[in-house]
Amino acid sequence: MIQRRAFSSDNWAGVHPEIIAAIAAANTGHAPSYGEDEYTKSVAEKIGDLLGAEEVFFVFMGTGANVLALESIARSYNAIICASSAHIHTSECAAAEKYIGCKLLPVAASDGKINREGIAEHVHHLGNEHHVQPSAVSLSQATEYGTVYSLDEVRVITAYAHDHDMRVHMDGARLANAAAHLGVSLRALAKDSGVDVLSFGGTKNGALAAEAVVYFDKKLAKDFPYRRMQAMQLGSKMRFIAAQFDALLTDDLWLRSATHSNRMAALLGEGLAKIPGITLTQKVQANEVFAIFPREHISRLQQVFEFQVWNEASTEVRLVASFDTTENDVTTFVDSVRECVGS
Repeated sequence: MIQRRAFSSDNWAGVHPEIIAAIAAANTGHAPSYGEDEYTKSVAEKIGDLLGAEEVFFVFMGTGANVLALESIARSYNAIICASSAHIHTSECAAAEKYIGCKLLPVAASDGKINREGIAEHVHHLGNEHHVQPSAVSLSQATEYGTVYSLDEVRVITAYAHDHDMRVHMDGARLANAAAHLGVSLRALAKDSGVDVLSFGGTKNGALAAEAVVYFDKKLAKDFPYRRMQAMQLGSKMRFIAAQFDALLTDDLWLRSATHSNRMAALLGEGLAKIPGITLTQKVQANEVFAIFPREHISRLQQVFEFQVWNEASTEVRLVASFDTTENDVTTFVDSVRECVGS
């Protein structure tokens, strides 16, 4: 077991104690499998009520959630428009392209956010059988660069997509962090902003292998149960996934954890920005900090806290705060950077 603290990813953190307690509480007696138990159904309804959704399905992992969500709005002859930094494009080993058979059309996005103009560059040759037909736009909220779309920015994109007969998917692996930053409800970020299908993340916010696919249009979900089974994302003991979301929704644990990790990232960014030789490359809005570190100091600093080198060429690094990141973690790392860079 690695005891050293890390800023590598919020996936490195453990499971929140309140979620562990919820899993243990669900671990009594027998219950129908594959989500047929009343508890799982009630938690799905709770999520539906919170988000204003028509259908909610539990899965194990974010990649599975993204692929299954996108598969409902794209066919093999279609294309999905996304940011060049989107997780579905850079970090899921072409899962969407393999399992859907469609094409991803990336839009350059230096801060992780795409706009109407960037999407419009790919909306052409409609009705021409020689060209893929764009059917979906995928947004990450918060983005892979830790930036957050405003409600207006999302609404402009969804309106343009719908005007061009495209659906909108939101990769909400860090949706809670975006909501915490904006001070708005989860519903406001997705349904009320025109999103059609959402990958609602739990794992990066303190859960253990718990994600949900949320539909705001029931027609899109009509064959989801079959596709989920075929994609090996149907949990036999689904009550333990449901229990984690139940815990996240109880007393706003999702918001408490996201608010805390955002605050730790903000403190980290503020501390690093004061050190000569360190340059922040993105606004710190969610729970991630991106900065240029001097190459010669990176290995030494990684011995203090693990973190990821995001861009080897520019020595841009990524630092991610989690629900259990402490102010002492931040202070210790910032002091180490100051001492190292100043030496």
